[in-house]
Amino acid sequence: MVRNMTTLNINGEPIEVDADPSTPILWALRDTLGMTGTKFGCGVAACGACTVLINGQPARSCVSPIAGAVGQKITTIEGIATGRVGKALQAAWIAHDVAQCGYCQSGQIMSAIGLLESNKKPSDADIDSAMAGNICRCGTYQRIRAAIHDAAKNLA
Repeated sequence: MVRNMTTLNINGEPIEVDADPSTPILWALRDTLGMTGTKFGCGVAACGACTVLINGQPARSCVSPIAGAVGQKITTIEGIATGRVGKALQAAWIAHDVAQCGYCQSGQIMSAIGLLESNKKPSDADIDSAMAGNICRCGTYQRIRAAIHDAAKNLA
């Protein structure tokens, strides 16, 4: 049996992944590493449930192969609690009771982190644009926007 070992930087740690280099990051995280916070939604980068950060930028892990992530910094929902922006967003998500079913929320939060890392005081239009690729079947978009504004205010 041929092993396909790839070292990825996930949440600040070098982690060996035994998977074909063409394997999407999503499946390496979930199936190989047991990190199930990143969700499978559509498999075609249309819903945002699988969003992770790659070098601080939101990326759809369902269509991003692990080979393209070598030497990059991957951040998953499991790794955000130590960051200032991640903590602020988690607190705002709770304060605004954003989650209903919660399935899309890890992807929503990862996109919101990408936004607040680059825009400290986003307008409604900025939020709508940054979050446009994240679908919430429960329709909590107003609470998501309010939580992002709240987190931005608390980070200022």
